[in-house]
Amino acid sequence: MKTKKENILQNSTAPAKFILLGLSDDPNLQNLLFSGFLVIYIIILAGNLLIILLTLADPALHTPMYFFLRNLSFLEICYTSVNVPKMLENLLSGKKSISFIGCALQTYFTFFLGGSECFLLASMAYDRYVAICKPLHYPVLMSHKVYTFLAIASWLSGFLMSFGHTSMVFTLPFCATNVINHFFCDIPPLLKLACGDTSRTEIAVFAVAMIFVTFPFIMIMMSYVGIIATILKISSSEGRKKTFSTCSSHLIVVTLFFGSACIIYLKPNSTYSPNTDKYLSLFYTVVGPILNPVIYSFRNKEVKGAFVRLWMRKAFG
Repeated sequence: MKTKKENILQNSTAPAKFILLGLSDDPNLQNLLFSGFLVIYIIILAGNLLIILLTLADPALHTPMYFFLRNLSFLEICYTSVNVPKMLENLLSGKKSISFIGCALQTYFTFFLGGSECFLLASMAYDRYVAICKPLHYPVLMSHKVYTFLAIASWLSGFLMSFGHTSMVFTLPFCATNVINHFFCDIPPLLKLACGDTSRTEIAVFAVAMIFVTFPFIMIMMSYVGIIATILKISSSEGRKKTFSTCSSHLIVVTLFFGSACIIYLKPNSTYSPNTDKYLSLFYTVVGPILNPVIYSFRNKEVKGAFVRLWMRKAFG
């Protein structure tokens, strides 16, 4: 006699493709969404590329802070390019399908880049902490060797996290519907399609996410506790305002990214809501990447100054 688990595994097969329901079934609304997200995607690419070019071209911006910002901008370009082009294709064609391999790759790179961003934002917070709280030791504590190591470690941590997440999910047997109520292949809706008892996998995924989200978040909070304590010791209000302005942009980005990610991936499975989650996912897949160039350029005098100097060189030779 075969056990229930053996019967489930025998009847399960990896689907050749998945169907992504996306954000809407209304054809008219899909056309509107396609136009809107196409414009947003172009702005994301242009804005982040501009930051990369400005911070590379201007010697005044060859500092650890802008080194991390270049990494963040490059990461945002890659991050949106994993999900948005496929979403645009599905909105335009109306087919809404993605192959099994394509889905696995999309999941892998989404969590690879998302995990890397967690640690990159933590590295940026540490950079601001050292600059504000230990300015005399800044050249030593944030030497070229140190900030290069932090960037490499950030990318490597995302690679390790994503490999574990993707392996755990895509080695599961799938025997339910192949319809994913999302606009990209995300882990929570994929787990709903798996056969049998997935509680162990869900716990493992949750534990890994807890480590790779909460650890850098705690590092960021500890950095800002030190930063705020140092700022409060400054006697003049103008000095406090000027010092805090150097890290306020980073704090806004951290709030948007970690806020939406924690709500989706660190909440109890019983409260899972596919419609709510896919709209919240827009914050870290689309809204964050388009706001980053705006926040770091319009709120940053050095970046604006670099843009003016670059424009003057191009205009007047």
